[in-house]
Amino acid sequence: MPMHVILGAQWGDEGKGRILDAIASEAAIVARYSGGDNAGHTVTADGKIFRLHLIPSGIVHPRPVCVLGSGMVINPQRLLAEMEQLRSQGVACDPERIKISPAAHLLTPMHIALDKAEEASRAKRIGTTGCGIGPAYAEKSYRRGIRAEAMAQPEECADKIKAHILRGNEMLEKLYGCPPLSADAIAAEFYRYAQILGPYVADTLWLVDEALRNGKTVLAEGAQGALLDLDQGTYPFVTSSSTGVAGALGGLGVGARSLGRIIGVVKAFQTRVGEGPFPTEETGDIGNRLRGDGSLPWDEFGTTTHRPRRCGWLDLVLLRYSTRLNGITEFVVTKLDILSGLNPIRVCNAYRGSGRDYRDLPMGASRLDGFEAVYEDLPGWEGDIRQARTRKELPGAARKYVEKIERETDVPVSLVSVGSNREEIIPWN
Repeated sequence: MPMHVILGAQWGDEGKGRILDAIASEAAIVARYSGGDNAGHTVTADGKIFRLHLIPSGIVHPRPVCVLGSGMVINPQRLLAEMEQLRSQGVACDPERIKISPAAHLLTPMHIALDKAEEASRAKRIGTTGCGIGPAYAEKSYRRGIRAEAMAQPEECADKIKAHILRGNEMLEKLYGCPPLSADAIAAEFYRYAQILGPYVADTLWLVDEALRNGKTVLAEGAQGALLDLDQGTYPFVTSSSTGVAGALGGLGVGARSLGRIIGVVKAFQTRVGEGPFPTEETGDIGNRLRGDGSLPWDEFGTTTHRPRRCGWLDLVLLRYSTRLNGITEFVVTKLDILSGLNPIRVCNAYRGSGRDYRDLPMGASRLDGFEAVYEDLPGWEGDIRQARTRKELPGAARKYVEKIERETDVPVSLVSVGSNREEIIPWN
């Protein structure tokens, strides 16, 4: 059985968590392969809302083993708090259910302090979440990061943390003029974290490989979205990890021959959090209408940051780019119901710049300035579509909207969500 990858095809927040939840019940392993607690996945099941940041969405089902892969950076404090919250909701979070790769890196209060100090010092803000993700990956690249395997020896882990905090204090004080952190206090905290989390560290490379060899289903869960990829996204307004399919291979230690379905989750409109180019952004009434007012859990406010998301029309130029970049084999379209009542509904078919139109990005995703969106207006539909359970039960205009996505990307749609609950997902083909 191959490994199937579920990734965001836009700037993140596409609804990957709930889609993975919808197909995870028969999986043996659900594995996160990149990022840290800057990601936020919301799953609604059995009347409960589960907000996940580090643990894969498969934890909501009783069967899958959940893996935190080597491509991740893990804040132990946030991980333990997430486990406690899940336990309070009746979800088991023992070492038999959750496995941490020994090669994943630990994220510390120093990384968070440096992240915030660096963002504050920038003349042009990136819009980082302030979770310490960038500095944690930077230390990994410097080859002086602290890996999860250190938690097997709590005293050794504490010693490494203390040295790390003392080294970071030099940067905090001398470079940014910020007060130092207490090395002793943080080392003591991580000693306690290691005592609790040490039993969760396991040989996840072997675990995933054995499952694949035995014909079991492995789902690789992406964080953020393809357009935030460190190498191929809208640099420098990106995250610090590989968010696409390449990140799944490297972040779990799996060969390309193991790949099966590559499922791109795409929201029926476009959103992003933080700074950076957004050719189809709507800052007026349409943007507010797409966002919602924050009163509902599925309104467009960040699960991690709680910041209002920037909203706009679907960008097919960027979607074609994401498709090509990741070899997406199928799309899952989410939040189609949010477009109900809008007429017309606009989609961006091309970019205009330098006297010509472009259906594909001329200089990659990092060079979007100077282009304007070329729109096509599609007919909208009226009424609540959340009760639809088959393709035929949707209004004709809603069906044509999804078919437009298929036609423009040459990728079939397999599922369409028309609401936030498990049963509000329509098989498409």
